[in-house]
Amino acid sequence: MNPDFTRADRRAALDRAARLRQLPEADRDAIRLAQDPKFPRLLEQITATGGCSHPVHLSGSTATVDGTTGEILHHYDTRTEPGERLLVRCCNRRASICPACSRLHAGDTYHLVRAGLLGGKNVPAAVRHHPRLFVTLTAPSFGSVHRSSELCRPRRDGGTCDHGRPLGCGLVHAPDAPSVGQPLCPDCYDYTAHVLWHAHASKLWDRFVIDVRRRLASSVGLVQSRFARHARLSFARVAEYQRRAAVHVHAVVRLDGPTGPGDEPPAWGTAELLIDAVRASARRIMVRTRYSPAVGQLDLRWGAQIDARPLRTDGDGPDDDAVAAYVAKYVTKGASDTGAGTDHPLSTWVDIESAPVSEHTRALMRTCWRLGGVPEYTPLRLRAWTHTLGYRGHILTKSRAYSTTYAALRAQRAHHQGHTDIPDAVTERNWRYIGSGHTPGAALIAAGIGEDVADSRRLGLERKQEGEWCR
Repeated sequence: MNPDFTRADRRAALDRAARLRQLPEADRDAIRLAQDPKFPRLLEQITATGGCSHPVHLSGSTATVDGTTGEILHHYDTRTEPGERLLVRCCNRRASICPACSRLHAGDTYHLVRAGLLGGKNVPAAVRHHPRLFVTLTAPSFGSVHRSSELCRPRRDGGTCDHGRPLGCGLVHAPDAPSVGQPLCPDCYDYTAHVLWHAHASKLWDRFVIDVRRRLASSVGLVQSRFARHARLSFARVAEYQRRAAVHVHAVVRLDGPTGPGDEPPAWGTAELLIDAVRASARRIMVRTRYSPAVGQLDLRWGAQIDARPLRTDGDGPDDDAVAAYVAKYVTKGASDTGAGTDHPLSTWVDIESAPVSEHTRALMRTCWRLGGVPEYTPLRLRAWTHTLGYRGHILTKSRAYSTTYAALRAQRAHHQGHTDIPDAVTERNWRYIGSGHTPGAALIAAGIGEDVADSRRLGLERKQEGEWCR
């Protein structure tokens, strides 16, 4: 026994151990990490990821060698790192999964959309004078649902549906009321059409864009096949789940010259002409599903609510920055944020029954799973997309010439942070995936760092708006 270790020391050690046992698991783990000699480096890694909630763990090395002399210019190996691993961002866009990475993705989306409106990022500033619209296209009605902020479904004559449920609702629901978006009668609601509309929504958008081009050409007497010689239609669109669990689309649509944003649109290309083409195409376009003995054949269209607003530089209309921020806000949201699905795929019927969703959403999931077993709908892979209620499109898509790309924005950020390639050098990389996520203590630290980054960004924006930048 160590003679310097007295009875009082033993009692103090036991007291410390007892206090640690009373702490939550995350606190105990954080204390353990803080006592590690390599904790400062771990803190640097977590800070470098911006407080990512679910970082990817990599093991390996990289070496940069002068291509002429063979001299090693730079060498890095994870064997010197805490746990012999390097943490990198998960880059998940959903705020419900990783708030830190979703904020970064939202920022990239904001600059991507804004560049297509005002220029920048290799897009000429002259695009702000091109005809530009902010367009909203909705899903059609699949049945009556409860609404908020006004008398829900007032009916003087009352009445009931074939299933004995009231056809109206005279209540005023709060916007966050659980009943908002839920069908008045689930048995009357057309769940099959809802799911199949989701599955074909991307095709509906593609046909809409093609038809807008055709209508623009026809309205000025051009042969439709020669439209590309006179003008180009560029867009960026984002999909959003409504409270009724149906997707609708917000899009920035711009008319350019034939070579893209650097080319002036033709003299006949006006915002009014573009609005007329958008409205006419949205009402006309239709996608017909495959015939199935179990379902029949459905004609799928856009909803009756169509909004097309011109974006002008004179301030008469929606603000360009506000539109970019609006799109960026919705690109970080998944189906789970509105209760219209989950962020993770569902692989069994049991997963559907246990999912934390409303009965309306669960009914859509069941329909999606059931239709996934219909042979005619096999190409739609509905069971694989049950968690998104059959919607298979990307949250944000854009035409090639609209503006910059996510890859270009990330490359610019890496260059700004000093991650640049050395001329005439050869880089050898040897990496492998060894895990992901945080221990409870590291997750607590990452959450704190993520909140600090968010607060710093918020304060910076407030100072910028108030014109109080420190010089």
